[in-house]
Amino acid sequence: MRLLLVEDDEMLGGAVRAGIAQEGYAVDWLRDGRAACRALESDHFDLIVLDLGLPGCSGLEVLQHARGQGVTTPTLILTAWDAVSDRVSGLDAGADDYLTKPFDLEELAARLRALGRRGGGRAEGTLRHGPVELDPAARTVHCAGKAIDLSGKEFALLQMLLQNAGRVMARERLEDGLYGWAVEVESNTVEVHVHHLRRKLGRDLIRTVRGVGYTVPREEA
Repeated sequence: MRLLLVEDDEMLGGAVRAGIAQEGYAVDWLRDGRAACRALESDHFDLIVLDLGLPGCSGLEVLQHARGQGVTTPTLILTAWDAVSDRVSGLDAGADDYLTKPFDLEELAARLRALGRRGGGRAEGTLRHGPVELDPAARTVHCAGKAIDLSGKEFALLQMLLQNAGRVMARERLEDGLYGWAVEVESNTVEVHVHHLRRKLGRDLIRTVRGVGYTVPREEA
């Protein structure tokens, strides 16, 4: 999943980016409110972590601008502003969650998983499709009860496809979800990861939509 982190504190931003990247997110980090507004106008993100005290324009203005543009991306405000009035203003502006500094990275990761579930219309944490079960919190995958060893990128790709079961995911969208802005990727990178997943989980789980991308078909009731 692709996450936009908007935080102007270099030390804290670096620590947050490193911590949530270990959870499998592709993290794009911006330090300025106006840059965040431009990014949200032009790019797709699955989650946003947003500070309020930013140069350029405040996090509250970023959020109001994004919601005004129709951006519905689940957003967690991460800030030192801990007054009740600040919380109320942030939530009323369209934030989905509010966490004050200092905080624990494990709690931040758990809140992001919860936002990801809500954004995908799910209540349960574990993703299931046929014999395949993926647990985002434990970062484990089982197939027919057997533990399957996946690389970090294979896990992230499988998670994106399972969260969007029934939808065709364009290759470019999958690349962004795996790497964001930070990495220049080879043209066949997604194909290589899909090949490895098929070898480990069976060829029928992920289908190719020629000229578009990949999909995990929705299971019939």
